[in-house]
Order: sequence, then C-alpha cells, then structure tokens
Amino acid sequence: MQEILARILPIIALFALGYILNRLSVFNSSSADAFLKLIFYVSTPALILYSITGIELTKSYLYLAMLPVCVTAVIAIVSFILIRILKLERKKAGVFLVGTMIMNTVFTFPLIFAGLGQEGLARILLFDFGNAIIVFSLVYYIACRYGEVSKNKLAMLKKIAFSPPLWALLIAITLNLLNVKLPETASALFQTAGSITFPLVMISLGIYFTPKIANYRLLLLAIAVRMGLGMLLGLLFAYLFNLQGLDRIIALIGASAPIGYTTLTYSSLENLDKEFAASIISFSILIGFVLVPLLMM
Repeated sequence: MQEILARILPIIALFALGYILNRLSVFNSSSADAFLKLIFYVSTPALILYSITGIELTKSYLYLAMLPVCVTAVIAIVSFILIRILKLERKKAGVFLVGTMIMNTVFTFPLIFAGLGQEGLARILLFDFGNAIIVFSLVYYIACRYGEVSKNKLAMLKKIAFSPPLWALLIAITLNLLNVKLPETASALFQTAGSITFPLVMISLGIYFTPKIANYRLLLLAIAVRMGLGMLLGLLFAYLFNLQGLDRIIALIGASAPIGYTTLTYSSLENLDKEFAASIISFSILIGFVLVPLLMM
C-alpha cells in the first residue's frame, strides 16, 4: 500500500504543478490543448506500439476491449432516462449525456503505470481501444444532436478513420499476433516518445482544473453515474467475462474512470454548457485520485 502511494504521489504533484503554472499564467488552456494534441498524435501511439508488441495477447484482452462498449451502452440508457425525468434544458442535458459516457482512461495511464507497471499499462491501452471507438463515434454524434453547431458527419468519420492511437493499436496487435519484434532502435524510440505521455497528461489536467462548482446536485449525480454506476457495471461484466487478477482490476479502474476532457472539447465545439462540463470533469478527477489507488490496492 505504501509503495503504491509513494509511486503515485509524484503523479499527483505534476497535476498540482499544472494547476499552479496556470494560476501563475505560465500556461493556459491553449498550452494544455497543445500538450493534449502532442499526446494524441505522438506519445500515445508510440506508447501503444512499445507496450502492446511486447505482451502475450489472450482472450481476456478481447474482453477488455469489449467491456467499455458494454458499460457505456448501459450508462447511455440510464443517463437518457435521467435527463428526461429531470427535464434538463438542452445544453445541460447534452453535457450530462456526453460526460457520463466518456471514460477518462488517459487520466488512469500514469497512475496504473506507477502502481501496476507495464503489464497494467498494456491492458488499459487495450481497454481504451473500445472506449475510443465509442467516444469518437456515438458520443460525438450525441454532442452534435444536442448542440447548435452544424453537424459534419464526414469530419466525424475522418476523426475515427485517421485516429493515430487506433491505427497504432491495430498495427501493434497485428505485429504481436504475427510474432514480429520491433527493431531495437524503433523500440527505444517508441519507449522514449511514449514516456512523455504521463507528465504531459497530468500537467494538462492540472491546467484545465477549475474548483468552481456549477449546479452541485447535478454535478454529483453525473459523477455518481459515470464513476459509481460505471464501477458496478465493470464488476458485473468482469464477472460475466470471467476476468481475473490484473484483468479484473483494470476492468474496474477503466469502467469507473473520471469524466473525460473530451466532454469539454465537444461542449466547446457544439456550444453546450461549458461551465457545467468543466465542473464535472474537475471534481471527478479529484475523486479519481482517491478511487484509482484504492482499486489498485
């Protein structure tokens, strides 16, 4: 327990550093956007290629990729019922739906690597494969439906088709199944490029963090659905898929991950309630700092 906490504390310190640098006007949201683009286009694909090619794929890994699809489908139904019962106005309803459906798996990457090592990281990257497909397809479509900006279906399809992390995962799985080993130089390059993911993720999250609460009752409900119900569904599907050991832990952590920052991106693109989006993301991140280490322990 103390060993895991000792490894995670530096990760939390990077989050705090990002928040402080933002308050000091050293960085701003534009800086965080640039960092996240670097993570998406460069470091995450490199991390995937380095991690996935070096593990032995089993049937349980396929279940890990399927699990977020199953969890998100149930949460989408529950959230849709809730916004109807609560009669939320359109912009808040859109944020509630999108926020509860997006698992912030990127937030868990550095925590899992610190606590569970390379094996844990490889598993959460596979879990994120199913999550990413949902985020860039169904969730984006829902954001468009509840937004006011023109809906460009072709642009959405391009985002999915040309997503570097998805292509990196497909290539890595293919190389793994064909038992093709990366050249030593390429492996070292991917390892180095991938290693910047963790500090950049946490600093970016710190920059985006806002302690302001917008509609705290609705905020707590959104977090309860995303993280609380998500964890229960993760446990249920882990049981149905017969996931054990580390696979089971990763399933629980991924399913109960905080609300993703893509919620804020989509809210901005589609003119949804950005203040509410920022609040539910920030406070779910704080809960995640407590919940993820507990699940690992």
